[in-house]
Amino acid sequence: MKKTLLSLLLILSLFIVKAQNGSQLVTVTDMTRVKQLSSASLSHNGREVAFAVTSVEPDEAAKSEYVYRTQIWLVPADGSAQARPLTSSLVSSTLPVWSPNDEQIAFARVVKGKSQIFLLSLNGGEPIQLTNDSHGAASPQWSPDGRHILYTVHLSYPEMLKDSILNPGQAIPYWALEAPGFKTNLPQSKAKPNPNGDLDAIRAFLKQDEADSKVKVFNKLNFEGEAATEPNFSFNHYFIIDVKPGAKALPLTFGFHSYAGAVFTPDSKEIIISAQADTALNPDRSLSSAVYSIPASGGALKPVVAEEGMMLSNGPVSPNGKYLVYFSGKRAQIDIPQMIVYDLQSGKKTIIPVDRSVTGMVWSFDSKDLYYTAQSNGGVPIYKVTIATLKTEQLGTYDEGLSSIDVGKKQLIYVKTEVANPFELYAGDLNNKSAKRLTSFNTEWLKDKKLSFPEKKYYTNSKGLKVEYWVMKPTNFDPAKKYPVMLQIHGGPTAMWGPGENTMWHEFQYFCARGYGVVYSNPRGSGGYGIDFLKANYRDWGTGPSEDVLAALDGALAEGWGDSKHTVATGGSYAGYLTGWLAGHTKRFAAISSQRGVYDLTTFFGEGNAWILVPMYFGGYPWDESIKPILVRESPFTYVNQITTPYLMLHGETDLRTGIVQGEMMYKALKVLNRPVEYVQHPGATHEMVRSGNVRQRIDQMLRIYEFFERYITH
Repeated sequence: MKKTLLSLLLILSLFIVKAQNGSQLVTVTDMTRVKQLSSASLSHNGREVAFAVTSVEPDEAAKSEYVYRTQIWLVPADGSAQARPLTSSLVSSTLPVWSPNDEQIAFARVVKGKSQIFLLSLNGGEPIQLTNDSHGAASPQWSPDGRHILYTVHLSYPEMLKDSILNPGQAIPYWALEAPGFKTNLPQSKAKPNPNGDLDAIRAFLKQDEADSKVKVFNKLNFEGEAATEPNFSFNHYFIIDVKPGAKALPLTFGFHSYAGAVFTPDSKEIIISAQADTALNPDRSLSSAVYSIPASGGALKPVVAEEGMMLSNGPVSPNGKYLVYFSGKRAQIDIPQMIVYDLQSGKKTIIPVDRSVTGMVWSFDSKDLYYTAQSNGGVPIYKVTIATLKTEQLGTYDEGLSSIDVGKKQLIYVKTEVANPFELYAGDLNNKSAKRLTSFNTEWLKDKKLSFPEKKYYTNSKGLKVEYWVMKPTNFDPAKKYPVMLQIHGGPTAMWGPGENTMWHEFQYFCARGYGVVYSNPRGSGGYGIDFLKANYRDWGTGPSEDVLAALDGALAEGWGDSKHTVATGGSYAGYLTGWLAGHTKRFAAISSQRGVYDLTTFFGEGNAWILVPMYFGGYPWDESIKPILVRESPFTYVNQITTPYLMLHGETDLRTGIVQGEMMYKALKVLNRPVEYVQHPGATHEMVRSGNVRQRIDQMLRIYEFFERYITH
């Protein structure tokens, strides 16, 4: 055993040395070189893998701008040949799925501003457009017999009112629209708009103003989108269409509800689907959903499984048609949904013992095992559970993030993220042994790069919880020198960082290349460590998590190479909150930067679309007398007058998840107090800017954080 362990350590050491042999440092514009792999799909015969690759390309229409382009690629599953593109780079194509006979691939592509489903023959020829739906078509799925494709459409409430297919009787919802002053919903009016007419004509005139975007009228609870307020509900529905050009699609779901998770049964006769269970309630008020079946030829929904007061969502049906996997959790609560296998023949429910958030799943070919991925201890391994015994095996390490899994008769395929490479496609046997890399999208440009590799540490906090953290030394580390240290904090608060994290791969490497040590951790409240750890920051967003992230920083400084007088901190979303909290509670940082943060919890409740976090984490609402002092105590804005640390604040101008007023009020207060503060807004940017936003703005934000810190750091 000792000999095996030493051999593994030697191999790992040699790998790391080899990966660091390059001389070039990671630059900020290397962000544009990262290729993101997703949607991997193994052919039924196990010979080839189709997958999507998203690249950042120069925008031909706008100088110095970039665009995201997604192509579908194909590679032999045995790695015998290099990957080749199946679609053009000039227009994005996504979500490839194999036909049962492996002769065609269905995928989605935007046409005239709407996503549509296309078919591509593997025997050659150009893609053929299958759908031309006015509402768009997405998420294609083949029926097991190969005769049909299932897809989704998405439409707004005003569109639903006019749609003769999904709302053939021109009906209105039977659940309350909650317009004050009306005991029931008003029927659709045929009155002509007239500002000088009778009440019906005036109402028609006002409705026309809404339709012409002259006004927004809000009656729904959840009215904030990601970039704009949205007064109207929207609905997700399913259609099925024959696999032949010119075919007419058949709607399977109708009306003023949304449906999700649709999958075929192996005989192609039924479709399993999830939908709201308490259908008499306004969708914003719904607290339960159930799993249903519907004939693939159309017909009424039939309940399959329901649990009172629970939100259920279905996964796939096993290939033998016996089992359905589904999830059961509670809405608006700190929760990890249970993964349950339901026997469709006997009705028996088997809870899969996993205290983690499952991120993907697929059945084995023989229906005996269920493969899934789950956030765990800084990584996202693959797990395999045998249904008969509930024996679970971990088929990956905590030092990598595995995603987009698919399983065939003999092999397992997945996309892997590791410190040495942010995205590549791999294949292994059914136990993930002898795994082989199939692609080289990032390997090639990384071969000359010098990287920093994290060292995993942990400490036990005041609650007795084991908190894991990672330390990355500057890329050109010299033990004779002292270096500034950057504390990086994750958001959520239920997010999880670690070596398997792909969204922060470039940022961590960039700051290490610029001469900073980087420290990141998973403080109490993070995902990946079970429900007790997840709930450990209830009514404690500031003090407890601060203890954990600062302990990680202290652990790094204790190694002796970090300069304790030149430490900085940054983070976004909930981490923007926590950096704001740190600014008001410690003077130890040379400078601090918060991104798209939350600083006043009462204001956040009113303006952020993530407002539900207030009752979830603090037990009530701002008007509750017992809750008011908690929200005041836990708000960084309460301590704004104690902030003297140089402070850079960044926010997307159209960010409605955390709300732009958060940044503006914090900045204004610090400015009134004449504190060293700078505020940056990125026009048009949403909460997702740093992951999928304008590339120039993403680069700008990283550079502004670096430049601001450099004002207070001497090397």
